[in-house]
Amino acid sequence: MIRPRRSLLFMPGSNARVLEKARNLPADGLILDLEDSVAPEAKALARDQIAGAIAAKGFGKREVLIRTNTTDSPWWMDDIAMAAKARPDGILVPKVSSVADIKTIARCLLDVDADPSIRVWTMIETARAVLHAEELAAASRDADTRLAGFVFGPNDISRETRIRMQPGRAAMLPLITHCILATRAYGLEILDGPFSDFSNFNGFGQECTQARDLGFDGKTLIHPGQIEACNAIFTPPEEEVAYARKIIAAFDQPENASRGAISLDGQMVERLHADMARRTIAIADSIAALARQ
Repeated sequence: MIRPRRSLLFMPGSNARVLEKARNLPADGLILDLEDSVAPEAKALARDQIAGAIAAKGFGKREVLIRTNTTDSPWWMDDIAMAAKARPDGILVPKVSSVADIKTIARCLLDVDADPSIRVWTMIETARAVLHAEELAAASRDADTRLAGFVFGPNDISRETRIRMQPGRAAMLPLITHCILATRAYGLEILDGPFSDFSNFNGFGQECTQARDLGFDGKTLIHPGQIEACNAIFTPPEEEVAYARKIIAAFDQPENASRGAISLDGQMVERLHADMARRTIAIADSIAALARQ
């Protein structure tokens, strides 16, 4: 079953109250943060609190990732040693820009005897990472990398490239689509970066809709108030799911068993549409199952 990743909320590991609150939030996933939201003097505290929160369980079916500090930081080895013991669903590593970085992550996880179930997500937030997105995605062919997907980081890319973040992100679209194509070429997932102006509900909704239409699997969030709208936008509409089921039912008819294309409701429908329909149904069913937990 496909795992829904409509909404993944960043939660600062140094804030115990926030970590406790996360247990009751309707996000599909949580990113327990050790990096940007945690001051240097609070890194050790954040590690301890994240480890304790995961050990206490209570996150249900939500996907739990730990965002570590960068591989060249003084906190990196302590971060992954903790993650190996805590056993989240995955780690999210910032500022990954080369295959060498991915190999470093894999080697370090092996050194700390991390369980094979812990997957690796990397943040694409440098010019070099965007330029080499296909090469980074191709590294997933080596199972030892554990690579599951990317998180696009527009704010850091904007800072480094001087591309201005404007409503609609027109100037950023070539970079975004390049990264999405890279992930799809190698069967990976990709999440959109956060929308910083969390009080701008209209702007957030527009960016979520754009992200969905561009092909992102979901969006990372910085405020709980963004979860409901994000989930709604990334959930396939009922009429889309109903039509997907109709496509599958039509191709399942004996007379259509060997046909590559059929007529349905006055439109030509091909086998590729049936493949798309199956994914739509799988996502909808997974979301429904998650809601019942």
